[in-house]
Amino acid sequence: MRYPEQYIRFIEKFNAGEYYECHDLLEEIWMEDKSNKFLQGLLQMAVGLYHFSGGNVKGARLMFANARKYLARYGPRHWDLDVDAILRFLDDCTAALPQADAIPYTEAKAIPFPSLHLSLGTR
Repeated sequence: MRYPEQYIRFIEKFNAGEYYECHDLLEEIWMEDKSNKFLQGLLQMAVGLYHFSGGNVKGARLMFANARKYLARYGPRHWDLDVDAILRFLDDCTAALPQADAIPYTEAKAIPFPSLHLSLGTR
């Protein structure tokens, strides 16, 4: 299957930890088809990671929950991504969040946080 260029670039930016850029890339194609909950889930996962990187724990928690809700229906694989691995990653991220709604940026950077490398591929 041929995927939109923004999707391929999203994966590259995600793996580089450039979550704000991920949002912009997926929003471009999601706005064309807002019924695509898979893209919305990936978008919200990236937004959650961006929120956490700035210390917005409450925003991250909300985005991770929404991402999980949207992506759960697409497992085990969709658009050549391992959705089950993404769901486990979201669970790990949620579990790693501090109890506070917000923390200082420097504290967020110091917390060991789960990582995920996305790659397109078949089983």
